[in-house]
Amino acid sequence: MNSLASELIELLSLERLEDNLFRGQSRDIGTKYVFGGQVLGQALSAAQATMDSTGAQRDAHSLHGYFLRAGDIEAPIVYSVDRTRDGGSFSVRRVTAIQHGQPIFFLAASFQQHEDGAEHQLSMPEVPMPEDLVEAPALPPEQLAKLPGKVQRWLARRGPFEFRHVYPRDELNPPKRPPYQQVWFRLSEAVGDAPELHRALLAYASDFHLLGTTTFPHGISYYQPNVLMASLDHALWFHRAFRADDWLLYSIDSPSAQGARGLARGQVFDRDGRLVASTAQEGLIRVVPTAKADTPLHPKG
Repeated sequence: MNSLASELIELLSLERLEDNLFRGQSRDIGTKYVFGGQVLGQALSAAQATMDSTGAQRDAHSLHGYFLRAGDIEAPIVYSVDRTRDGGSFSVRRVTAIQHGQPIFFLAASFQQHEDGAEHQLSMPEVPMPEDLVEAPALPPEQLAKLPGKVQRWLARRGPFEFRHVYPRDELNPPKRPPYQQVWFRLSEAVGDAPELHRALLAYASDFHLLGTTTFPHGISYYQPNVLMASLDHALWFHRAFRADDWLLYSIDSPSAQGARGLARGQVFDRDGRLVASTAQEGLIRVVPTAKADTPLHPKG
């Protein structure tokens, strides 16, 4: 298995300290602080690990989380799970991510026993297939060296997911354009069949590209040293079974930005056009004098 993919799976596989208490490590992916998708994926993994008391297979269908503090990338994160409710068909878990004695993230997750019922979905946008697109080329070293240190680290990273943009944008010289984008993505190596793993992997990947879409109409980018961005909350709904190691299309739009906040929504389709998940996120977007740009926020894709 590709080492980066195996590292991510290990990152999402938490150490169990007690029945409802888990510990996870952090991985430096080029951000100054812990990547929000990591906390989201680990919190979901912790919640999924407590579903053994239901006596039936119940799968996560919705997550709602709030980012409270920037995470320390050098310290472990402890996840405390509250088994809030196990009903006849649904279960609810509340997860608190704790670091240095303080909560940095809250998550509420709902699980449902499989049921058949009415079904419909919106159609997938008509876009080129991933095989018809290429990965964005890496920046030349001489151009990379001219950028701020945090941007160099972010751009120089090589992550476990492969991304192919339908409409690439020059993030160093961003044009003004409508607030939507489509990105194909997949884990770079085939992994096992456990649906819990694929949901945790999608939770991790869903934090890429979402908030960045809110900047498109304004001609700004998180690569710019005076642009500060951070996730405030994140919602994720799972609709149908999928594999994170096969191509998925992330179709994102931003209906509004105001009050130094931007809202983005996403739909995730598999390559057969099935809508497998939906997302929403509001984030902080500040354009400040460069001298004030050193603050505990992390760049968002």
